[in-house]
Amino acid sequence: MALVVQKYGGSSVSDARSIKRVAKRIAEARRAGNDVVVVVSAMGDTTDELLDLAGEISPKPPQREMDILLTAGERISMSLLAMAIDKLGVKAKSFTGQQAGLLTDAVHGKARIVDVVPHRIRQTLSKGQVAIVAGFQGVSTSNDVTTLGRGGSDTTAVALAAGLDADVCEIYTDVDGIFSADPRIVPGARKIDRVTYEEMLELAASGAKVLALRAVEYARRYGVPVHVRSSFSGKTGTLVAGTHGDLIDPNASTGEQEEAMEDPIISGVAHDSSEAKITVVGVPDTLGQAARIFEVVAGAGANIDMIVQNVSVAATGRTDISFTLPHGDVRSTVAALNAVKSELKFDELQIDDEIGKVSLVGAGMKSHPGISARLFGALRDAGINIEMISTSEIRISVVTRADNLDDAVRAIHTAFGLDSSEGEAVVYAGTGR
Repeated sequence: MALVVQKYGGSSVSDARSIKRVAKRIAEARRAGNDVVVVVSAMGDTTDELLDLAGEISPKPPQREMDILLTAGERISMSLLAMAIDKLGVKAKSFTGQQAGLLTDAVHGKARIVDVVPHRIRQTLSKGQVAIVAGFQGVSTSNDVTTLGRGGSDTTAVALAAGLDADVCEIYTDVDGIFSADPRIVPGARKIDRVTYEEMLELAASGAKVLALRAVEYARRYGVPVHVRSSFSGKTGTLVAGTHGDLIDPNASTGEQEEAMEDPIISGVAHDSSEAKITVVGVPDTLGQAARIFEVVAGAGANIDMIVQNVSVAATGRTDISFTLPHGDVRSTVAALNAVKSELKFDELQIDDEIGKVSLVGAGMKSHPGISARLFGALRDAGINIEMISTSEIRISVVTRADNLDDAVRAIHTAFGLDSSEGEAVVYAGTGR
């Protein structure tokens, strides 16, 4: 008998028919002798519809009330799913995030989990029942309902898996696993059978939507194996676990193992069109200016991704600093910087919201300079200009024009031989979440 945590995204429970299909899969897992905990997202586009509805009421609604509103979507789907499972002859009980023991900090809209106390979930499992938990939500230390931000149901599932010491956390989506690129852009993308936590972190941080970044961080911290698969098929998906060294054949010779550790393994190409670029023009090139700028940015609550500082112009002693950040953080960041313009003495702010980021991710890339040359050459041959570059040990990211992003993904994917020979990937529904 295994303890399995399953998570189903909005596209998997988009309507009554889909909920019945998912209920059948859950019932089969329970009848096979497994203890089953299920985390469910809101149905289809429910969350977006609630956001639109709130926008019609108020241009800036209180965030606490927004959290109460948005958690309604998951509560609807969890109760309907429990009903569908019960109809199949398997007992199930639904729980809100608060009832499930998911404790968070008090930051409304993007709360972080601080503890998991799943007493009621354990009691339910001990009775042979399936526990259904509303994803994306918890309760703060001040006893207020909170939400975990986009992708929060993934984080809920992994956190519960860690808290319950589950054997595996299965993330069900509308594709058959993790692919070498978004199959909606690259139909010939190949499915990856296994990927390390580090590589998945880079893919998620670079825009891959199949798993939420915070869920991967949580899984790595607590060693939770994550199995990404489709709720629309019975195919084996992608296992996220371990490190690059775990993928080496233990029966190989020492020399072969060392060579395998050194070889670059290209996992995939990720892209992100959700960022904008702010350029602080004419910054005095003096000690501490960059620090002060990013102190202001941090105070505005912005998450910075890439940063580039130009060489100072000798005649003026001034420079430009550019950085990328989520679209949603632009307004508050610009307001915060303009509020201290006289202190920082910069000339102006330039905002560019028509950029896209594409990233190549794989282990062992840092020691292979040919990787960068091939990537840049692929973009050159496709006629795509590079505006910013950022690297890590297992990732190379470039910023280009948003309207060139899809072409950039396809060019890089082909240049590194990632195209599948097994036909096109199947996208069953929705957006991959």
